[in-house]
Amino acid sequence: MNAPLLSQLRAKNRAWAARMVASDRDFFKRLESQQAPEYLWIGCSDSRVPANQIVDLDPGELFVHRNVANLAPPQDANYLSVLQFAVDVLKVKHIMVVGHYGCGGVSAAVDGERRGLVDHWLHPIREVCNEHRHELAAIPDKRARLDRLCELNVIRQVRNVASDVIVREAWARGQSLCIHGWVYSLADGLVKDLDVSVTQPHESERLGDPRCDGI
Repeated sequence: MNAPLLSQLRAKNRAWAARMVASDRDFFKRLESQQAPEYLWIGCSDSRVPANQIVDLDPGELFVHRNVANLAPPQDANYLSVLQFAVDVLKVKHIMVVGHYGCGGVSAAVDGERRGLVDHWLHPIREVCNEHRHELAAIPDKRARLDRLCELNVIRQVRNVASDVIVREAWARGQSLCIHGWVYSLADGLVKDLDVSVTQPHESERLGDPRCDGI
């Protein structure tokens, strides 16, 4: 049952809570009263990519949705529910799709091995890989090729978010909302802005046609 390990986690929780109160005695009172984040983070489930810590935000300042390989599939009810709550209820101003270099999900999508259910989940990445096959094939180094696929996957997910009816309706009613594409580096802890931010429907056109090979 690994009870000692869980006890260690509970002890760490108590120590963390004590530190937070010691530095800010009203911290939990504020958290309890309201959730009003300005940001939605759509990121990878990888345990090495802690959303709040990467951008140095406290609990309550970042609304987070994470899944394997930071996908935003238009048929996924979980992602769509988070998106709708963030946009319609919390009125977030920024949505960041954040991938990371060295992503195991991206690698697993294209390594040819079969793992079961997750293969279906990762299928959109194989589609991205196929659409950009010529660009990717021109990169001789495997690691660099996978890193580029991580970037291309983020760009595709930004396009998915920008094309969703929830986001389009928010823009139509004049709501301020910007979608960004970032990639996080495990090597140095820094995020790279892919310069694919979208603030209006027509801006998503520059992210490319899904039928074309390249951006």
